[in-house]
Amino acid sequence: MTWIAFANLLINGLIEGLVVALPALAMTLVMGVNRFPNAATGDFLTTGAYAAVAVQMLGGWPLWAAALASMAATAVVSAGSYTLIFRKLAGRPMVSSMLAAIGLGFLLRSLISFFAGHDQRTFDLPLVRAWNFGGVRLLPTDVAIAGIAVLCLLVVFVLIYKTSFGRQLRAVADSADLARASGIRAGGLMLSLWVLVGALSAIGGVLLGMKAIVSPEMGWESLIPAFAAMVLGGIGSPVGAVLGALLLCVAQELAVPLLGPSYKLVLSFVVLALVLLLRPAGIMGRVQRVR
Repeated sequence: MTWIAFANLLINGLIEGLVVALPALAMTLVMGVNRFPNAATGDFLTTGAYAAVAVQMLGGWPLWAAALASMAATAVVSAGSYTLIFRKLAGRPMVSSMLAAIGLGFLLRSLISFFAGHDQRTFDLPLVRAWNFGGVRLLPTDVAIAGIAVLCLLVVFVLIYKTSFGRQLRAVADSADLARASGIRAGGLMLSLWVLVGALSAIGGVLLGMKAIVSPEMGWESLIPAFAAMVLGGIGSPVGAVLGALLLCVAQELAVPLLGPSYKLVLSFVVLALVLLLRPAGIMGRVQRVR
């Protein structure tokens, strides 16, 4: 492999990693606080992408406005799912919430397929020519995708590490009983968390749709890489989720010349299995007792 091919694969892997980091971060927030893997995250992502497509098609809005509308719509769906389903399952074994999340994901995907069909959709974006730096190609769309993803990640990290909301969230994640005894009102906090998870997943879906296509299966296909990134980085670690997504996607891209693009998803399974076998806590996580 020449260095130019290596650079192109590395750039593509980093951009994909930034996109995957958004659902991975959403998953690790729910896992760290609510203690179950939210298998509906991928379909929140699909919901956000289709909401943006619908707003752009029906309203003729620019993509940035459609993306904001999709974040609001998906946040409502996410908060509604917490209020109607997951809040009622709190305190029960983790498998109850996990199965409910799988069922919710199937429901969302079925509704999207019913109303929007199975045809692939694309966003209304202008055609642009890639910049060429001596063979290293970079699309302006990819630069925009990376910039938006980094901005969203920075906003979430500021919320988590620099605000009262984040401090309360981390207190609940460390010990829910102690947090309640300290006067933290978990109800509103959890609702805010799920609003954040929905908005984060929606923007992930829009960015994924900008990079590829929008289809009912896009979220489901992104779920395993996001889950593998969360486990690789360390369950419950926001920084680890982002780091895991970047490492995983770069590894997937660099493996393409050896394995072919069809086996990128398989590599996610391999990474997931190896991490669970060799280092269950991941890169930055810690071993926790599962309730």
